[in-house]
Amino acid sequence: MRRNNFGYYIKEGTSSIFRHGFMSVASICIIVACLIIMGSFALLALNVRSIISTLESENQILAYVDDAVSESDARALQSAIERLPNVQSAHFISKDTAFQSFKDQYEDKEFLEDMESSVLRHRFIVYVDDIAQMQETQEALRGIQGIAKVTAHLKIAQGFITVRNVVSAVSIVLVLVLLVISLFIMSNTIKLTTFERREEIAIMKMVGATSSFIRWPFVVEGMILGFLGAVIAYLIQWGLYQVIADKLVGNTGLSFLRVLPFSYAAVPMCVVFLVIGLGVGVIGSSTAIRNYLKV
Repeated sequence: MRRNNFGYYIKEGTSSIFRHGFMSVASICIIVACLIIMGSFALLALNVRSIISTLESENQILAYVDDAVSESDARALQSAIERLPNVQSAHFISKDTAFQSFKDQYEDKEFLEDMESSVLRHRFIVYVDDIAQMQETQEALRGIQGIAKVTAHLKIAQGFITVRNVVSAVSIVLVLVLLVISLFIMSNTIKLTTFERREEIAIMKMVGATSSFIRWPFVVEGMILGFLGAVIAYLIQWGLYQVIADKLVGNTGLSFLRVLPFSYAAVPMCVVFLVIGLGVGVIGSSTAIRNYLKV
């Protein structure tokens, strides 16, 4: 691209946006709408995954120590448990501690007066790295000498995994579908602007203008439209997310929900919006003018 041509491309691309004001606004609005929908689903998926990860961390395995093992020997099993693959950490709970926790659940403790802590077992609360491997971890715990019983909520864990996979799959499919729709609509929108200039393009071709010389102003136009759409969409997405997040946090009935701050995804989302906006603009404009260059 020659230096003197570069100024011409910028000038023509910019002036074309103002000449076709309505179509330019329509193109920007389409990009904004599609990016906001894509961004909303992406943010929803991030928050769902965060909530599921929190719930996963609370989905523990209980490993009960054999009654014949003393408390000191039971505590010594912790290092063997934490050496197992997929085990993040293990927390020892003695019989006395477990019994006290059991009693604290009831206001009327009279029926517990004759009960002793010896009826319970020492146990470990085991936290895992990946609940998808919970069953394997359960089997490994059963293989440790001194562990009498291991319980894990495998069905609940499988439910978390299913929800996580479904949300991820649906989000990816929706983003791809919306991306294709954006490209299609953007391309057809720019086709309407190029249709008005078809005779001008034909004349330029006949007097010897190269395809790249004709194409670049449209590419610049698409880039500007895509950039403006991405910036506007990002700012709207930011504002919408803050409003919705504040509503959810302020709702006492939904206080259990942990909403990620927008800053968590601000930079990646800004980059993705710009890349998609510019990409849709360039590809859309290049596709739209292709047929008019076959003169």
